[in-house]
Amino acid sequence: MADTPKTPSPDDKNRIQSFGKMMDILGSFSTVNRALSLAQVAQSAGLPRATAHRMLSALREIGFIQQEARSGLYGLGIRLFELGNLALTNMDLMREAKPFMDRLSRLAGETVHLGVFDGYNVIVVEREEPQERAPARNLSGTESAPAYCTSVGKAVLAFQGPEVIDRIVAAGMRPFTANTLTTAEALNADLSATRERGYAIDDSEHQVWVRCVAAPIRNAGGQVFAAVSITGPADRMTPERTHQLSGLVMQTADSVSRHLGYVEAA
Repeated sequence: MADTPKTPSPDDKNRIQSFGKMMDILGSFSTVNRALSLAQVAQSAGLPRATAHRMLSALREIGFIQQEARSGLYGLGIRLFELGNLALTNMDLMREAKPFMDRLSRLAGETVHLGVFDGYNVIVVEREEPQERAPARNLSGTESAPAYCTSVGKAVLAFQGPEVIDRIVAAGMRPFTANTLTTAEALNADLSATRERGYAIDDSEHQVWVRCVAAPIRNAGGQVFAAVSITGPADRMTPERTHQLSGLVMQTADSVSRHLGYVEAA
């Protein structure tokens, strides 16, 4: 006989509601809205100011929120950073991608990056260097770059809904180099080409004299949430070689996706 589901007590319901309010407050912050006033947090979370203040104080006590002494503005705390790093370290993505990244770096003779999309930027969570070169510094999970001007970013953006792309454009498309795409029209045309061929190219758009090629990684549900790329100096990564390496990148991304549980629809 199956157990009868237990009806939540009033205390349980209150705790659940409190957790929900805390999550709404944490969700108010982003790479664009890094520091917010009490009024801004309350408005974003849809809470009364008194409730928002009480929740912010509790979150500050456990290190999830920090408050600037001079301005009084609130921001995400160091504890979230620590937990985020722990989550990244234990992600299936990193475990499954590592051997394929090793192989890709050896075959291409160039640096390979693994990036995860956070809604605005791509967070580089892993890097592999060719064995013949000095190892790169360890990553802490905080190295990020704008999605609109990097190959890993565009490989992910190309498979997001229009509302996500609109949000990226609305946040501003700062030019990093003379090649950076800075208009919605240029970005959408580039993303359309990415979808058609299956890989994205950064043609010195984020860093001068650096060229990259990336392909999207899908989770078990088929959503694109990450990408893997090959990066190298433009004199080595010529346009011809970049397109030649695209097959290896797509093959790697497909292998990682399948190890994460993705099955392509028939």
